[in-house]
Amino acid sequence: MDYDYFVIGGGSGGVRAARLAGARGLRVGLAEYDQLGGTCVIRGCVPKKLMVYGASYAGLFEEAVGFGWSVGEASFSWPILRNRMANEINRLSGIYERNLCQAQVEIIPQHASLAGPNRVKFADGQEVSAERILLATGGRPFVPKGLENADLALISDDLFHLEKLPQRLVVVGAGYVAVEFAGVFARLGVEVTLLARRDAVLRSFDQGLQDYAAGALAHCGVDVRFQSEPSSFARMNNGDMVVTLTDGNKLAADEVLLAAGRRPHIHGLGLEHADVSVSSSGAIMVDEYSRTNVASVFAIGDVTDRVNLTPVAISEAVALDRTLFDDMPTPVDHHTIPTAIFTQPAVGTVGWSEEYLLDQKADFDVWEGSFKPLKHTLSGVEEKFFFKLIAAPDEGQVLGLHIGGEEAGELIQCLGIAVKAGLTKQDFDRTMAVHPSASEELVTLKLPTRRVRGGVAV
Repeated sequence: MDYDYFVIGGGSGGVRAARLAGARGLRVGLAEYDQLGGTCVIRGCVPKKLMVYGASYAGLFEEAVGFGWSVGEASFSWPILRNRMANEINRLSGIYERNLCQAQVEIIPQHASLAGPNRVKFADGQEVSAERILLATGGRPFVPKGLENADLALISDDLFHLEKLPQRLVVVGAGYVAVEFAGVFARLGVEVTLLARRDAVLRSFDQGLQDYAAGALAHCGVDVRFQSEPSSFARMNNGDMVVTLTDGNKLAADEVLLAAGRRPHIHGLGLEHADVSVSSSGAIMVDEYSRTNVASVFAIGDVTDRVNLTPVAISEAVALDRTLFDDMPTPVDHHTIPTAIFTQPAVGTVGWSEEYLLDQKADFDVWEGSFKPLKHTLSGVEEKFFFKLIAAPDEGQVLGLHIGGEEAGELIQCLGIAVKAGLTKQDFDRTMAVHPSASEELVTLKLPTRRVRGGVAV
């Protein structure tokens, strides 16, 4: 065999897997046709979060006036932010490359696919053999079937390279990618319309967070249109994009962002040459140890469509390394994963939603509320902090925590530790509050807002 371990895909999960194996002294190869870093570093979490930071200054200048600051007329330069983001992405991608080289991983900068259970074929026609092959090709934007001229729309990958900001932007979608970018561009002064196919945004999240996120979008100036779906796009001679909705109505915009979710990236991967099983949704099927139905082929990350988050892909890479090379079968716990959506302000969630527990006819108590943070008593901003704590009866184990507000993305990481550790509502009550802070509400809650037994409010 040419390699002990060959990784197809240079995102966070693939790079971690290759580095760990290389550090063991194994012969490791990694193929990536794009920049190293994958969706997160190159066209996802990192540049998106930098854009969130950039957009947040629009509100900070306004808030400063309430604290006595005289702020002159502010202006924003998209080229400066865009170019500085590109520099940071290149820096991070370079770090990934250096780390792989230090682990003695051979990097092949080409598209790669399976040519058999133990063979990999490159774009130039060369083939190599490997004892084990890891598929870590991530996901790609989903384009709904039947959408006429969908190729005229932007996808999230394109947003970080725009020559200039559009004056009007239509965002198609209601998931985290759609709501995050809708808020960012609205804060940057773009007129944004968001088309949600159903009657809510972030439909997989707790209802309280759905409502909070919708309110945050409206506060940013986003025109959210529920139960609205496009049927076609057209580019006019004057450069305008015309969006025709399924009800016949039309919208004009400078650009359209198609953010209708992501799907596993298996196109051109050659799965048929090794008879690797794929689910009806197009995901590579794996067991709890990231093993496919083929003994020599493994898969991690978004291409398996389990929980599509960068830290999850990295954890799967680490667990697989132990399983394969330490003879220590190690599964990844895909429950109780803290998640943040960087709306403005952000929302965070960990554990079960109230709707899930209702469907399970569970017994639980809910503490829920919202309040104006101390900061905004002077800033004049009509923005509230939202919280929902769900616990087993008699102040038992905390089953879910859902928050919305400034720094919710940071706070939910710490709350995730508490929920993962199985702490109870009584543990929260015994914790001394930090005052004054928004988070102190979570340790000073008294009577439940409502009690539910057998899925019915009592």
